[in-house]
Amino acid sequence: MASLTVDYYTSTCPPAEIMVKNIVYQALRSDSTASAGLLRMHFHDCFVEGCDGSVLIDSTADNTAEKDSPPNQSLHGFEIIDQAKQVIERICPGVVSCADILTMAARDAVAWAGGPSYDVPKGRKDGRRSKIEDTSSLPPPSLNSTKLIELFGQSGFTAQEVVTLAGAHTLGVAQCKFFKNRLRGFDSTNDVDPTLNPNFANMLSSVCSSGDSTNVSLDWTSDSFDNRYFIALQMGGGVLTSDQTLFTSPETKEVVSTYAMSQDKFFFDFSQVIVKLGMLNVKEGDEGEVRLDCRKIN
Repeated sequence: MASLTVDYYTSTCPPAEIMVKNIVYQALRSDSTASAGLLRMHFHDCFVEGCDGSVLIDSTADNTAEKDSPPNQSLHGFEIIDQAKQVIERICPGVVSCADILTMAARDAVAWAGGPSYDVPKGRKDGRRSKIEDTSSLPPPSLNSTKLIELFGQSGFTAQEVVTLAGAHTLGVAQCKFFKNRLRGFDSTNDVDPTLNPNFANMLSSVCSSGDSTNVSLDWTSDSFDNRYFIALQMGGGVLTSDQTLFTSPETKEVVSTYAMSQDKFFFDFSQVIVKLGMLNVKEGDEGEVRLDCRKIN
């Protein structure tokens, strides 16, 4: 377990937390969809080479970075991290890592959207590697529950924690290209995924006739952090295969039902598992650096 601490910046940069929160809240007042963007960015950072801010690095002439991989091209909110970094650098130069800023920003985005408040340990260093090939470890939206549990298990997550983390899909949208294989008329089989509610499937087909890049909300309150994602799964309204499979699988169905019934239980469990996610393979000491610009290695 990494030796991160909640009060890591108490003596070196006391206003770090409030500065990140103010920047995030200001941004979300202008664009509420960025709450999903920041949370998803945090996950995509941590699940690839650990929580080291590597997803923030821009590609260069001789290196294609993580952010330019297909799963990451729809990420947004990078400018929020940039702004927070710039403000903090003026007050506490060279002290607060981009990886910590992203972790705090994701936490603040969840709270702003109505989700649980929680403390995050800090002290991460920024990684010096960001390569497109590393993103192959990200879970594709086509995975069933067995494959999801197996993949997340490699990082130490239980089947219940897989469901809890999936609850982050209470925020945000998905492009039609990631689930059109489940709809009639969009692939060679011409069959609707039987786990989809037929009326919901018809609605998705109608919306996706506009094209692959059309966005569909992952639940019907896509800017609010709540438990309606789980209620939607019970009704056959999971947009992605990896969503709906959590209710059709005996190994995870009961957890979905528990969270659908109790938002408080979901919030409590999510607070714990998102902190656990933020501790994945963190870099400390000489393993990393404190980037002066989140988009490039020092």
